[in-house]
Amino acid sequence: MITYVECVPNPHGFGTLVSQAPRSRSESVTWNEDIVDQVANLLIPGVVIAAVFMAGLIIGRKLVRQPQAPEEILSDARIEAQRILARAEEEARAKADTYRDREEATLEHRKVEIDSHEERMNQRAATLEQRGKNLAQREELVIERERAASEAAAEAARMAEDARLELEALAGFDSRAAKAELLEKVEDEARRDAMVLVRDMESKAREEAERRSRRILATAIQRVASDVVTETSVSAVMIPSEDMKGRIIGRDGRNIRSFESVTGVDLIVDDTPDSVSVSTFDPVRREIARLTLERLVEDGRIHPTSIEEAYAKARDEVEQSIRDAGEWAMLEVGINRLHPELTTLVGRLRYRTSYGQNVLNHLVESAHIGGMLAAELGIDEAEAKRAAFLHDIGKAVSHEVGGSHALIGAEIARRFGEDAAIVHAIEAHHNEVEPRTLTAVIVQAADAVSAARPGARREALDSYVRRLERLEDIARNFDGVEKVYALQAGREVRVVVDPGSMDDLASKDLARSIARKLESDLQYPGQIEVTVIREYRAKEIAR
Repeated sequence: MITYVECVPNPHGFGTLVSQAPRSRSESVTWNEDIVDQVANLLIPGVVIAAVFMAGLIIGRKLVRQPQAPEEILSDARIEAQRILARAEEEARAKADTYRDREEATLEHRKVEIDSHEERMNQRAATLEQRGKNLAQREELVIERERAASEAAAEAARMAEDARLELEALAGFDSRAAKAELLEKVEDEARRDAMVLVRDMESKAREEAERRSRRILATAIQRVASDVVTETSVSAVMIPSEDMKGRIIGRDGRNIRSFESVTGVDLIVDDTPDSVSVSTFDPVRREIARLTLERLVEDGRIHPTSIEEAYAKARDEVEQSIRDAGEWAMLEVGINRLHPELTTLVGRLRYRTSYGQNVLNHLVESAHIGGMLAAELGIDEAEAKRAAFLHDIGKAVSHEVGGSHALIGAEIARRFGEDAAIVHAIEAHHNEVEPRTLTAVIVQAADAVSAARPGARREALDSYVRRLERLEDIARNFDGVEKVYALQAGREVRVVVDPGSMDDLASKDLARSIARKLESDLQYPGQIEVTVIREYRAKEIAR
């Protein structure tokens, strides 16, 4: 913002500075030589006023220093004022020339910038005009190509129609019949693909359902099924005579109530000759009660006090045997450092069975198998052996704590400072948690090998043979089956079929049908893998 001032005369002969209103920036940027002249005209009156003021001061000083005549004083003052005025005008004109030269240089520089800007604008305009011409040419070229493409498409359609008519004339039937035949083929292929897709989906769904059902059924059967409970929750104690049953019961049932209260088990005294049964789900408690009862029967004196004494001795003996069993298992596997509580829990598994297989022996065997697998794969053998040794540790307390023994065992191992890889292998060995490490997969394999090998789990020979025969008979009754073999203790069935009577897709359907027949007609532990083998051999003799 620039403020302009001008000097106007007043009655006293001096110039007065009067300020005018500020002008806008658009007006201020258009300076020229008139502005410079106005500035000079404004400076000259100011210089004159300053000169008159200085002359007055000088005259006043002279009047003070020495008295003079008024005419001389006035004459000197006029001379001095003219001199000062001339000098002031000369200085003002010099400053005005300086301002004029500076503003002229500024104007010249701006003119150069404006000329340069106009030149750039002209160049851009020329470039845009050239681009417009290029775009117009390209548009014409595109239109020409589209026209040529349309003509080519029309020509191709005409040629295709002529070819179709010629083909129909040569083939002897029209396009409708060809389309119908093609659609029929496509429909057959689509139906075949759909059958394959349905087969794969059914296989995956069946595998998932079998995996979940096996886990649920195995846990439920082991804990609540009558056959397994009878085998794993009852211990029989032989007595010398039937009179001993009366001593065990006592007067008004005093002894048997005291025995059940101290030991925490159920004592079953029935008509079984020369035998009394001790029943409980806790294998350690059942073993203590069995030893207590054997000591009482051997001693012959049965009363509440002797029951408590015999129970204390039997408990100490079982606890010592548990520690010894845990230390023996560690020594057998080759594990040096293990928390004392984990050692005790491992020893408790000496009295635990799973499908007739001793769990402690299963752990030792799984540890050896896991170590060998790890050594073959070139990974940490000690880690795999330790994880396999502890994978069923949860079974030591699974009858006391609800839930899967894999998750319970993982929590116990985590609580007693086991490594995260060991904990993960324990919790993943039954797929409650997706296995993420090679150690977890090795533990799964070692567990399966130890439990699935023939003779690992007890089964009556007659029922075993009958089950295998029934298994082969069911598969042999299907059409096209030539031979049937039951392998791996009945866990796998291999069926050899006639290659001329069925194709590959039909053989897959046969495998599915046999598997469903086995599921509906046969009872078996775990799962059975059905493999259908179709092999075509062409033979000729060169003479």
